[in-house]
Amino acid sequence: MAEPVVRLSNVWKVFGTRAAEAMQAIRAEGLGKPEVLKRFQCVVGVQDASFEVPRGEIFCIMGLSGSGKSTLVRHVNRLIAPTSGQIEILGRDISSLNERELREVRAKQIGMVFQHMALMPHRSVRDNVAYPLEIRKVAKSRRWAISDHALGLVNLTGYEDRLPKELSGGMQQRVGIARALASDPEILLMDEPFSALDPLIRLQLQDQFKALVAQLQKTTLFITHDLDEAIRIGHRIAIMKDGVIVQIGTPEEIVMNPADDYVREFVKGISKLKLVKAHSIMQPMDSHKGPLDGAPRADEGADLDQLINLSVATDLPVVITEAGRDVGIVTKPQLLRGIQGGKDD
Repeated sequence: MAEPVVRLSNVWKVFGTRAAEAMQAIRAEGLGKPEVLKRFQCVVGVQDASFEVPRGEIFCIMGLSGSGKSTLVRHVNRLIAPTSGQIEILGRDISSLNERELREVRAKQIGMVFQHMALMPHRSVRDNVAYPLEIRKVAKSRRWAISDHALGLVNLTGYEDRLPKELSGGMQQRVGIARALASDPEILLMDEPFSALDPLIRLQLQDQFKALVAQLQKTTLFITHDLDEAIRIGHRIAIMKDGVIVQIGTPEEIVMNPADDYVREFVKGISKLKLVKAHSIMQPMDSHKGPLDGAPRADEGADLDQLINLSVATDLPVVITEAGRDVGIVTKPQLLRGIQGGKDD
């Protein structure tokens, strides 16, 4: 993995007036969340969270309401301070920053997009996007030029002089993304930004956002309660429950190898056809005893849908290749197992 832009190491957050005392007891006695609440009247929001996010990755943090995902991401820009643990941004311990340094990091290195953007209704779209630059006293001509460029990135050229009320919900959300991009931050924190939108608009924005992040190489922490959304846009996913990160992996890893029953319940309704790749289900070449003359071939990155299309016209397995070299086979039973999610029983 490349040098991380964001690194969390053993982060705990305990809410309550006796948080320090509760934290000591957690370490000394291994107390769980119910015991901490009963003995100290404190709520454990995040438990021993660790992960790294390299440049350009979309790292999705997902879970049900109350799982701790939003609490966790607010540690990254120190809207919440950890009870214990360390958060590093571009190699700097954010807990060590003074107020001036913290304001600078928030203004220049971290952009945040919420579910409800709270655009200023009396200001034009251009002025809404340029507002963070106005706070930093950037000259008007310069901030307007940056604002227009950011609006172009989210396909809102021509709407610069409109008021927010003249835009659809999806367009308003794109204004919010443009505002976050205007400062050219290294990191984007996205807290359920598309969850209030209609399904079709949501899918369109997910695709646009993923393409934009790839183009600009923005490191993104994306909060969602929707596994479909996490799978659609995330390079990796962290699944949380009761403040604990239960599993971290690529969408394919999580669907094929859920860590426990909680994750298994999440992924059971997910279609595997476009998600599971040949390299995850292939068997060794020597597992097939007969000849392979005329067998169809597919790259190791081919998905189940492509493999099924190749398999329907033959009784032979599909030969999987990597860089032009035969590396494995996929049989019809393996295809069926892949559709099930990699079950072996």
